[in-house]
Amino acid sequence: MRPLWRLLAGSSAAYLLAFGLLSVIATAGQPFFHDGDARMLGLRTNPALAWLCVALGAVGLAGTVIGRTAAMAVHLGVGAVCLLGGLATLAVLQTSVNKLNLDMATCIASFVTGTILLAAGLYGRTGTPREAVTEEVLRHSTRPGDKFAVEPHANP
Repeated sequence: MRPLWRLLAGSSAAYLLAFGLLSVIATAGQPFFHDGDARMLGLRTNPALAWLCVALGAVGLAGTVIGRTAAMAVHLGVGAVCLLGGLATLAVLQTSVNKLNLDMATCIASFVTGTILLAAGLYGRTGTPREAVTEEVLRHSTRPGDKFAVEPHANP
């Protein structure tokens, strides 16, 4: 299951990076917090949102490439930022505080991307080989005494 989540996380991070880079090109020359009508990949954008997505996408993609524990931490962090950003978007959607030129489609895209990255981060946690064997014994044991005979965190 881990390769599937790694692929999904990499795809989500690549989407963020592609959206950010294309948005940087599309909004070149505009003020940083411009409240215009620029759209990229179906989402409203401005230079501030574009650079934020470039940063999040680059960090997420780097975590995917590095793998293992680093990927877990990066995916959890970027996923949490996307989810919290989506919640913040809902709070400021129709107000003058909406400096990133956000709309409901951007909010939904943020939630989907954040959920995928967060789930991939949760799937990225692995233990030592000894812990894996111990867990398998505990999961597949049918004899009542086996569950108490195994010491999960004992040193070899």
